[in-house]
Amino acid sequence: MGMSYRQYLAGARIYGCSTCKTHLATIHSMLSRAFNGQHGRAYLFEGVVNVVEGKPCDRQMTTGNHTVRDIYCIKCGVTLGWKYDKAYDPSQKYKEGKYILERNLLVDVQ
Repeated sequence: MGMSYRQYLAGARIYGCSTCKTHLATIHSMLSRAFNGQHGRAYLFEGVVNVVEGKPCDRQMTTGNHTVRDIYCIKCGVTLGWKYDKAYDPSQKYKEGKYILERNLLVDVQ
């Protein structure tokens, strides 16, 4: 396994891992603040960087059944949220390919 390089983001507001401050996403890629994670409030993002995706699994969530992958910080390995691979309910299809980051696992970095 080779060395992993981290991407650095630029912008007005950058969200990072609360453990190691690795850049994850910008405010401009945020789609919604109205989500819940496993540990409280969460945000829905169009895209994130510097994460490793786990294996897909089906989970029953409040909005129905979804195939998701947990996502982990590329530097410290902490679980940050998940990626939606598939939504079985047609009204939830907009989530496919999007990411959930848990608010209490994020910090503002510059």
